[in-house]
Parts: sequence; C-alpha cells; structure tokens
Amino acid sequence: MAEEKAKRLPLKQYAKNAYKYRYLMQEIVRKNVKLQYRNSFLGIFWTMLQPFLTMLVLVFIFTKIFGKANDGVVCYPVYLLTGRLLYEFYTQATNRAMRSIRNSASVLKKVYVPKYIYPISNVFSTFITFLISLLVLVLVMGYFLIKNQFTMQYPDLHLSWYILLAFVPIILLCVFSTGVGLILSVLNVYFKDIEYIYSVITLMLFYVTPIMYSLKTLARSGVNSIVMRILMLNPLYSILEMFRSCVLYGSMWNWNHFLYAFGISLFSLAVGLFVFYKHQDRFILYI
Repeated sequence: MAEEKAKRLPLKQYAKNAYKYRYLMQEIVRKNVKLQYRNSFLGIFWTMLQPFLTMLVLVFIFTKIFGKANDGVVCYPVYLLTGRLLYEFYTQATNRAMRSIRNSASVLKKVYVPKYIYPISNVFSTFITFLISLLVLVLVMGYFLIKNQFTMQYPDLHLSWYILLAFVPIILLCVFSTGVGLILSVLNVYFKDIEYIYSVITLMLFYVTPIMYSLKTLARSGVNSIVMRILMLNPLYSILEMFRSCVLYGSMWNWNHFLYAFGISLFSLAVGLFVFYKHQDRFILYI
C-alpha cells in the first residue's frame, strides 16, 4: 500500500498542491468527458438532444396548464428548458462527485495524489458538458425570437445586454455544486447508503424548484405564504431566477437573490473543503 500515512498537510501546502497537480486534474476532466460518450452512437450530440427532447415532452404535457396563463412566464418552452438545464447540471455534478472517491479507490491505494482532485474534476467535466448543452438553449430561444417577428406570440420575449451577465449565476451554481459534491464524496466513503438517500433528495428538489411552474402561479392558487418562503430558501431557486432574469426576462436580477446565492455558494464550498480536508487521510481505511 503506497498511500502515505504522513501527517495531514498544512493548509498552505494543501493549497499549493492544487496548483502543482493542475495538469493531472485537466487530464482527469478530459478523460471523464471522453468516457461519458464512449461507445455512444450520438456521442456528445446527446448532450443537446436529451434536454431538447425532455423539453418537448414536458411542454406537450404542461403547456395547456401553465402556458401563457402562467404569470411571469414570458415563453414557457424556454422557461422550462432553462430550469431543466441548470437542475440537470447540479444533480449530475453532485452525483458524480459523490461517487468519485469510491470509483478511484484502486488508484488511491497505489499512488499518492491529492484526493480532492477527483470530486472537483468530476464537477468540472460535468460543467463542460453543461456548457455544450447550453447550445440547445441558444437554438430554441433563437427559434422563438425569429418566430416572434412574424407572430408576436411572445411579445415580451427579447434579448438585452443583460444576457451577458448570465455567466454569474452559472459560476455560482458551479461553486455551490462543488461544495455539495465535496461533502457528499466524504459521506459516501463512510456511508454507502447516502447514494440512495441523495437520489430521493434530488427527486424532491426537482419538484420544489420552480422548473415546470412559477412561484407566482402558486401564490395565485392560494399556497400558504410560509410554504412560499420555504421554497424560496432553496439555493437553486435564487440561482435559477438570476439566470432567467438575464436570459429570458432581459432584466437585471434581484439583488436579494444574488446575495443569497453568493453567500450560500461560498459557504457550501468552504464547508466542503473543510470537511474533505479533515477526513481525507482516513479514506484509505474505508474504500
């Protein structure tokens, strides 16, 4: 067993290792992206096709219920697609990060590498495929913008310079996913059942995040104000609303959403790094 049982590295050296092993992380990210579509007929094209087909199915099911009657929804297909894309990135990134240490057990038992490379590289590789999947959002929104020139079906749908700020909520989501992924990767080392528990949590998260509906619709239907406030505590809600403000509504985001998303993203990353740092030397005993 070549795993070093030396004393835990000081924080300063811990940070230096991140730079020292940057090329290894790049290689792992590249490998993860390639393996994801190995032996796939559609290859990376499936990254765009899957969310597009899901959007078509859900729009077909829900458009008569939510559609234009839904307050605050400028264009329901684009509204739905933005929610699905960000939600899928979060769930895929955190799930892959959660399994990364156990999946790399054979390597970690033979050679020494900073263990945090594996969950972080899994988040980054998922982030790359997420950026590729955003192309379908560009195409779908472009279609409705062109269609709007002739039909004016969505008069409030337009582009503005605020779309250039869409990278901010995307980065916040990546930071938040990294923090959660680090925490989950530690829990998964000690408790294998966390994978099954987290699958239930992500399913619940799908329904409490306004992906297929808007909170304005819930408010109109008479949902209790306390329930509404609880739903707003969901970090994905604030990040998603920021993204939609820039892309769909053509306006500046609500600064309360930004402050909340910024704070909880940094907090999750700090907690994730701290928990991982404290437990990484004992991983070898459990994997």
